[in-house]
Amino acid sequence: MHSKDHISHEDYQKTADWLMSQTKHRPQVAIICGSGLGMLADTLKCQDSFAYADIPGFPQSTVQGHAGRLVFGELKGKACVCMQGRFHMYEGHPLLKTTFPVRVFKLMGVETLIVTNAAGSLADGLRPGDIMIIKDHVNFPGLVGLNPLCGPNDDKFGPRFPAMSGCYDKGLRCLAMEISKQLGVAGLVQEGVYAMVGGPNFETIAEARLLHRLGVDAVGMSTAPEVVVATHCGLRVFGLSLITNKVVKSYEDTDSVNHEGVLEVGRLRSQTVQQLVTELISRMEINNNDNTNNAV
Repeated sequence: MHSKDHISHEDYQKTADWLMSQTKHRPQVAIICGSGLGMLADTLKCQDSFAYADIPGFPQSTVQGHAGRLVFGELKGKACVCMQGRFHMYEGHPLLKTTFPVRVFKLMGVETLIVTNAAGSLADGLRPGDIMIIKDHVNFPGLVGLNPLCGPNDDKFGPRFPAMSGCYDKGLRCLAMEISKQLGVAGLVQEGVYAMVGGPNFETIAEARLLHRLGVDAVGMSTAPEVVVATHCGLRVFGLSLITNKVVKSYEDTDSVNHEGVLEVGRLRSQTVQQLVTELISRMEINNNDNTNNAV
């Protein structure tokens, strides 16, 4: 699923060059929006936007709640690019394709990647509508060899065996927690461990119980491959999960989850997520040197 779908460094560079020829923005921060969270792109000023279908090398997003647009603009004086819709393994995309934009962003000069997702809660203290700052993840597809770094290593991006022990930047996590206090939403925000499963089905009760016993706080179907690739190529990463449902862990529980409910919670909590991410970008330190293409 992954080794035969090699993408060359030149392929990434072609897409980066095309985008830089179409917009004057040189993004320092990239944001990947999860299900129902595409409104983050609406905060950008002086926008240039491109449908994924028009961008050379980009796959297509097929999931409801993912608009399929790449939006460039400015936010609080910082140049940003926002993916309104991500790509998932369960859509049939090879992992190299689901993570393709991350390396393109690196070549365009991005230093920080913000990943957001909609996730189900396994922790008893996480309720629908809460925001979980991701401190670590369990990448279940990666543990069985479905990893975007499989195949020949591109040394121009990073090492053959990258460490993942600190992939979610501690400084940004602490800053986000401080901002949540200042915004008066600290009661909705806590840190936790995210797990990625393949999907597209939601978890069985036995699977949910297993994940809970392993120390997982929230579960979803994305994010980990993008973080692996971002860490491999030296990007600073911040991640958050919007908790959209409680994962069923009891055979006596008659509740069930559906994608429409996930999107509805995204709409209800969109302003809080937008405020948190906007303030985080405003206050994060950015290297103002023009580092486009220099690192790779």
